[in-house]
Amino acid sequence: MNVFAAIVLFVAAVFNVVTWPRFFQRVANDARARDAAGKPTTFYTVHLVLLLIAFAIALAAVVAGVLLLL
Repeated sequence: MNVFAAIVLFVAAVFNVVTWPRFFQRVANDARARDAAGKPTTFYTVHLVLLLIAFAIALAAVVAGVLLLL
């Protein structure tokens, strides 16, 4: 059971690391991401925070998966 749980955690981590950067590229290129002066908007900032949270979850999932296998 621990091996299965570790695999699920690793798959979740890979999903976050592969999916979110590509999504964030689209967000960064969106017209709503910058105001008229070129400064980042709330739209951009919120999605940046979501990206960072997704990476933190991915890191936690990898750590938890490794700990399950030990």
